[in-house]
Amino acid sequence: MLPLFSGLSTGLSLIVAIGAQNAFVLRQGIRRSHVAMVVAVCAGSDLLLILLGVVGIGVLLDRAPAVLVVIRWAGAAFLLTYGALAATRAVRGEQLEDVADKPAVSRAAVLGTCLAFTWLNPHVYLDTVLLLGSLAAAQGESGRWWFAAGAGLGSIAWFTALGAGARFLTSLFRRRTAWRVLDAGIAVVMLTLAVLLVA
Repeated sequence: MLPLFSGLSTGLSLIVAIGAQNAFVLRQGIRRSHVAMVVAVCAGSDLLLILLGVVGIGVLLDRAPAVLVVIRWAGAAFLLTYGALAATRAVRGEQLEDVADKPAVSRAAVLGTCLAFTWLNPHVYLDTVLLLGSLAAAQGESGRWWFAAGAGLGSIAWFTALGAGARFLTSLFRRRTAWRVLDAGIAVVMLTLAVLLVA
């Protein structure tokens, strides 16, 4: 059971941070827009990445640095674009009523954005595949699967809590100022991450 709890605590420590993916899940949760799909995609992607790390794909990534370079530049371009859009929303300001009046964003568009936040982030390969994969390998042959199960459980719990818990912020986000602060924060996070990726 120790590898299970070790995987759970390590997985949570890596995922519970202000980042592009978490900010996107939070925003979708507040808007109540395709939340179940977003949570399922984020958690499912994490499970797949954890599994890839445990079976040793991290070794291949370590030997093919060009793959991470391509992902880094594509991810930086995506984050810059999304950060600029968030900054525009922060300047313009909106309320939940304004959001409700807008045409709903299509499921395909939300899915594409969610996948981009997950798979165009080089840190996910370094943290989830390489780091968690290495830590899992240190648990021994049977322990590594318990470690992976713990990390996967942490991912499912976090994204579910973030997506479902965002609805409790609805009353706060009826105010235009709250949306401006959220979008400004998202813009800063996205643009900072983009610069760090390039640097």
